[in-house]
Amino acid sequence: MKDNKEILVCGAGGFIGSHLVERLKREGFWVRGVDLKFPEFGKSVADDFVIGDLRNQEFCQKIFNRKYSQVYQLAADMGGAGYIFTGENDADVMYNSALINLNILSGCKEAKVERVFYSSSACIYPLHNQVDSNNPLCSEESAYPASPDSEYGWEKLFSERLYLSFIRNHGLPVRVARLHNVFGPECNYNDGKEKAPAALCRKVAEAKDGGEIEIWGDGNQTRSFLFIDECLEGVTRLMESDFAGPVNIGSEEMISINDLARMIIEISGKKISIKNIPGPTGVRGRNSDNKLIYEKLGWQPDYALRKGIEKTYQWILAQVKQNSASAF
Repeated sequence: MKDNKEILVCGAGGFIGSHLVERLKREGFWVRGVDLKFPEFGKSVADDFVIGDLRNQEFCQKIFNRKYSQVYQLAADMGGAGYIFTGENDADVMYNSALINLNILSGCKEAKVERVFYSSSACIYPLHNQVDSNNPLCSEESAYPASPDSEYGWEKLFSERLYLSFIRNHGLPVRVARLHNVFGPECNYNDGKEKAPAALCRKVAEAKDGGEIEIWGDGNQTRSFLFIDECLEGVTRLMESDFAGPVNIGSEEMISINDLARMIIEISGKKISIKNIPGPTGVRGRNSDNKLIYEKLGWQPDYALRKGIEKTYQWILAQVKQNSASAF
């Protein structure tokens, strides 16, 4: 065990959280994972995995019964465009995530945790800075005046300020990162909360050669996507640094959703057409601005999008084939 240090990962049953647990274990830490559920696509390697509801204050108090050197707070009520932008889940998104963060911060303060990571989101950036699909403005200082495009973004911005206030008023060592569209193997791909790379990989994997896939909007909306390994590298570097943030952790390799679909179709080897249909799309353009992270950490993500998509597509293709086989 690395210097006898113990780490708590909240949201350890989710995509990023489960990968983070694996990385921390490889580095030699004792890790406790907490979530409402176990990881969906494999057994957790956490030393201790506690199933429970972080919205419950009494439960939260119980999990802080160890001396943690680090706490990673990734737990949230979230999903892709089909979950965030319909408006049907706004109250749950704000209420559930706010309760989780209030409870975790209280536990960290009382337990005198040595360092806390909070996972914010690129969704905090103002809608009015992301109307040009070719020139979005997502530098850290552009977050204000605030005007996120969803209640999810508003809750994340509130929680950023909540965590940073605990630095000022309670001396709690906090690190805040704004993550940009993280993807990779073992991500949600068919539960209604999947994000664009996983959804498109699934659609292409399920489509017959010569068929078509549907894409919400005109497909000219742009995004950048961050491979999971790069996300974890940025998070751990931030935790080891003296910089509190907030800071972007994302790729600067921007692509339109139609072009992302074309990339996946090419990787699949199939001939598939694209049909653009009405649907929730979020902002017109979003791309990470990495000047600050390079200035503060001397590092920025540079993993090629295609390389990450190839790995993700092959994993999702295997899942689709396995599900098809088990259906007969």
